[in-house]
Amino acid sequence: MTSGEAFSSPDALAEALASTGYLAEPGLSTVTWLAHRLRRPLLLEGEPGTGKTALAEALAELAGTPLIRLQCYEGIDATQALYDWDFPRQILHLRTVEALAARHGDADPAALEAELFDERFLLARPVLRALRESPCVLLVDEIDRADDEFEAFLLEVLSTWQVTIPEVGTLSAENPPFVVLTSNRTRELHDALKRRCLYHWIDHPGLERELAIVRSRLPDVDAALAEQVVRLTQALRTEGELVKTPGVSETLDWARALHALQASELDPELAARTLGTAVKYREDTERVREVLDRMLAR
Repeated sequence: MTSGEAFSSPDALAEALASTGYLAEPGLSTVTWLAHRLRRPLLLEGEPGTGKTALAEALAELAGTPLIRLQCYEGIDATQALYDWDFPRQILHLRTVEALAARHGDADPAALEAELFDERFLLARPVLRALRESPCVLLVDEIDRADDEFEAFLLEVLSTWQVTIPEVGTLSAENPPFVVLTSNRTRELHDALKRRCLYHWIDHPGLERELAIVRSRLPDVDAALAEQVVRLTQALRTEGELVKTPGVSETLDWARALHALQASELDPELAARTLGTAVKYREDTERVREVLDRMLAR
């Protein structure tokens, strides 16, 4: 199926995503299709490990376009998202011009300054790369970790699809990139950014869909083992009272680890030994060990 066929309808998109191993429920495939059709950014919120980043990766694979990722973190600013100047190359160019000027005559300072800030010395960061290299998928990962100022900057870019570099001028995207923003909701995003986007909350999948995801992504894993892992993970989410519940990515890691150990079934001892693939806090590990026998028996 081509990318054009994939985006012909929400159902076609869901089918095409499934071919990449990503199983999207109807609400998610519909809002993703609408974001693509309406050329709006897609904002995905949900617990870590529920497939937000994986959707952007699947969309890029499906469309046959680059995936450009901007990982947000505390303190990130517009410079780290937009561009920087290749200072070592500028210095090398300056020394070369000075050597030539010493041999053949004085250099023009104005011309030299213009050369130093030529586009060949421009280092494009993810947002600028996306504007210049589109069509592509721009993934703005964990936007909730950035501060208000960065969120305002991003909103401006998403509204105009252009940026201004004082030494170069205004650079615009001929075809706006498809933008996917993810948030683990460690803080509330501003209404202005949410209004600019189409929104979807991704929850942990139900038993049948998670089992289908594991079988799709890890077809070599024994079917009975895959079901045991999924059922146990589901129980940990609903009954474990954990600090950090395991997501789908942890379910896949657990199944992958057990397959690497050539296991055909999950018993309490093996589950305890491999628990670190799914549970990442000491308190959670101790709590789970106490109830593994009961959960697996069920």
